[in-house]
Amino acid sequence: MNIRNFCIIAHIDAGKSTLADRFLELTGTVEKRKMHEQYLDQMDLERERGITIKLQPVRMAYIHDEKKYELNLIDTPGHVDFSYEVSRSLAAVEGAVLLVDASKGIQAQTLANLHLAQAQNLKIIPVINKIDLSNARTEHIKEELSYLLAVEPEEIIGISAKTGANVEKVLEAVIEKIPEPKQADEHAPLKALIFDSTFDAYKGVLAYVRVFEGQVKRGDKILAFATKARTDVIEAGYFSPSLIADEGIKTGSIGYIATGFKDPGLIRVGDTVTNISQNQFEPLPGYKEPRPMVFASFFPENADDYDLLKDALAKLKLTDASLVYEVESSGGLGRGFRLGFLGMLHVEIISERLKREFNLNLIISSPSVEYEILMSNGEKIKIRSASMLPDFSKIKSISEPVVSLEIITPVEYLGNIMELTSTIRNVYRDTEYIGKETAVLKYEIPLSEIVTDFYDKLKSVSSGYASMGYEPMGIQVSDLVRLNILVAGDLVEPFSKIVPREKAFFEGRAVVAKLKDVIPPQWFEVPIQAAIGGKIIARETIRARRKDVTGYLYGGDVTRKMKLLEKQKKGKEKMKERGRVNIPQEVFLKMLKR
Repeated sequence: MNIRNFCIIAHIDAGKSTLADRFLELTGTVEKRKMHEQYLDQMDLERERGITIKLQPVRMAYIHDEKKYELNLIDTPGHVDFSYEVSRSLAAVEGAVLLVDASKGIQAQTLANLHLAQAQNLKIIPVINKIDLSNARTEHIKEELSYLLAVEPEEIIGISAKTGANVEKVLEAVIEKIPEPKQADEHAPLKALIFDSTFDAYKGVLAYVRVFEGQVKRGDKILAFATKARTDVIEAGYFSPSLIADEGIKTGSIGYIATGFKDPGLIRVGDTVTNISQNQFEPLPGYKEPRPMVFASFFPENADDYDLLKDALAKLKLTDASLVYEVESSGGLGRGFRLGFLGMLHVEIISERLKREFNLNLIISSPSVEYEILMSNGEKIKIRSASMLPDFSKIKSISEPVVSLEIITPVEYLGNIMELTSTIRNVYRDTEYIGKETAVLKYEIPLSEIVTDFYDKLKSVSSGYASMGYEPMGIQVSDLVRLNILVAGDLVEPFSKIVPREKAFFEGRAVVAKLKDVIPPQWFEVPIQAAIGGKIIARETIRARRKDVTGYLYGGDVTRKMKLLEKQKKGKEKMKERGRVNIPQEVFLKMLKR
């Protein structure tokens, strides 16, 4: 069976998509006239940001030692927020190319992805990319990788994905080192793992599958094990990387099944597809359900767009299994959804996709984590936003999620990073060294401290060289309070947040100062206040817009001017008493990126 299934794993910006481009060229999968950079990155958003968001499979034909091989590649994302995409790819393959940037070396997500691959017992092929750069530290990084993987430095392949140097050696290593799929009877009952899915207006839900046993072709009757949904296969085929209909998908191969389902919920990532007739059936061992780390509320700017948002989220859920959502309503904002994400970049990407792909204008609340509340009567409840927080007089304690944080950095930036971590709540655990020039700092940190702008600050203090990864550890009791934001005396729910008591004053002052800059001036004076319970802890005032009501006067008694100014003054006082501030959507978005 001349089939090899593999994926590329790396830290963000290590050159995964560029290496995939070279593979497509070498194997002749894509014609040169159609080739462009980041070919497997299908979304405009991916090309604009230079990152991979969605995993993308492709089948390549390659001849080695006069034998024809079928190479199934899955290009995976590199950012920590999309690690679930990586874990799903790993479940469908037998090996992985571990790509490391020759100028930056081993980074946090390199380690995180490596641990995921090792947990699946995959064959790892270490590759160092960008060896043509003037600041490449190829030999030094080879030493670090050989220490990390317990392999000889000679086994590590140095390449330049940009120029194509040595890329052919990687394909040869894939064929020689990655094991072929386990032999199975093609006439055995079908066992296929769903590792991704998408929606097609004509073919319904498309399930991306890896066939472990049996085979599937057009017209076959299939069953999705978890949902018990039954259907006839409309079409089966492979990725080139566009969809190519074929006779079927055989044992060991990767491809897609067009199910015809119009309900996206009938196909679940991680589920097993089998023949309809099987009563005694053991599904394939799935992988862990994604666990959201960050939560934010999404409300349509136009209340009539609620159903459009509901349909859009169902379709996005198909292409992004790590997204979770539930219905939520707000007194000021109407009906919407509470969404769960893997991190802040995930929040940005989903909000941008909703805007671009579905033309939805949204109001987005400040992101938060999930808290566990122990009530005085012993009851435990979980909340994901400040608006859900019960009366403080009935609360015994509030617990928040804690993560194990690893920061990988060149040794010269250790001082800067320790100074940065000293500004947030943390428990220092350890410092380890990989080789002579790279250090790994380990902390226990409340998740809320790092989900917003910590990553950006880390990059800033380390000139872009440091990287981070984190794993959930559980929850701990903390001294937390609800911080409310009032605009012109009205509570604005999306700006409310749960914060540590010792940071409440600084956080409140920062929020009101930012709001003063981003809320447009009104015709009356607007007070912006931060409060804990009934106590105001910070305040800013937006000065009223001015209109020259005496501009048309060209002489006469000064009392005419005084009367007009007095009339304007009384009008502004009335507006201040009765006026309401309509906060535009741009303000919510700017506060999200604060």
